[in-house]
Amino acid sequence: MSTEKKLSTQEVIRLERDLAKFANMMDSVVRIPFTKQGVGADAALSTIPVAGDVAGFVLTCYAIYKAKQLGVPQTKLNGVMKLAVMDAVVGFVPVVGTVFDIFIRPSRKALDVVHEHIQTEYQIKTEDHVIHPFLHERLEQKQKNSAFWRNPVVAWFWLHIPDLLGIFVLIMIGLAMWLGLTMLWDWYQAWKAHSA
Repeated sequence: MSTEKKLSTQEVIRLERDLAKFANMMDSVVRIPFTKQGVGADAALSTIPVAGDVAGFVLTCYAIYKAKQLGVPQTKLNGVMKLAVMDAVVGFVPVVGTVFDIFIRPSRKALDVVHEHIQTEYQIKTEDHVIHPFLHERLEQKQKNSAFWRNPVVAWFWLHIPDLLGIFVLIMIGLAMWLGLTMLWDWYQAWKAHSA
């Protein structure tokens, strides 16, 4: 059953964006271009025995708190809480806990639950504020003062800076590997000719 809508659309977007900023920090600071998959503070914290796992659990509880601010019912958050507990328990196991953190990502799961709830309750269909929360917030500030930033093409390029930079870095790595292999091959051919 639908809860009474107490928040405006802008408030909901702002709160969900805050949760997305948190989830990105925890789960995907370094992200594979054009995906949500990455590595964040949660995996880094889990490398510190006990303290890191407790801190990761507390921070995931904060994500759940933010979700409750948006009116997400407890029944929808129970699965996230179970994941957070499992994440904390498995996190005590060296190496396995860190790998688990990279793929389970409970704060990202909380964000997905919130986003699904918002789509149903508030009919907010855009995802830019969730996928690129830091850039979205900055873009919103820029758009208040300039028509240039309200241009859809400019806004798209701004929001996809990390993806475009990521692709550029991957291309550069690919080129460096190709050049390195070419040099090795040339060196091998020269050595082989010299040995014959």
